[in-house]
Amino acid sequence: MPIHVAITRKVLPGKEQEFKDALQQFMGESFRHDGVHGASIISGPDGDADREIGILRTFKNKAERDAFYHSEHFRKWEEYASTITEEPVYLELNGLEAWFRSASAPPRWKMALVTLCKVFPTSIFLNLSIGPFIKDLPLIIRLFIIAAVMVGILTWIVMPRLTHILKKWLR
Repeated sequence: MPIHVAITRKVLPGKEQEFKDALQQFMGESFRHDGVHGASIISGPDGDADREIGILRTFKNKAERDAFYHSEHFRKWEEYASTITEEPVYLELNGLEAWFRSASAPPRWKMALVTLCKVFPTSIFLNLSIGPFIKDLPLIIRLFIIAAVMVGILTWIVMPRLTHILKKWLR
């Protein structure tokens, strides 16, 4: 399964353009690593006082992620970037937040439609497949079991594949 990592860096005052230029170059070069499957930069408009820049990166799997972050290429980047930014924050996106990973998120109506198109059939499937086995349990427990199994199936099986298949339409 692909691994998505969100990185946030706050650039030191006056270093915004230098960092953006260096980041563009580094990100282009990072695709030489076979396990890097995507990278996006998120920043506010020029002159934004926030100085925070987000980076979304996708790796083939955990092994490729680890290999990239332990590479000499990344070590040199990190050494340079640390001179013009504050300490970065890394967050691995594992669940629902990674479904629509993008620097420019799709319109909400498209995200809602894709979600509905997978939640509805999955709920029917679960009610028909495990419903008979839990029919004698109290309603609240049955609903919890169905919801818990649905979240797992959607998070790790259905949505990653569906958003990959529909990525052009979503954009």
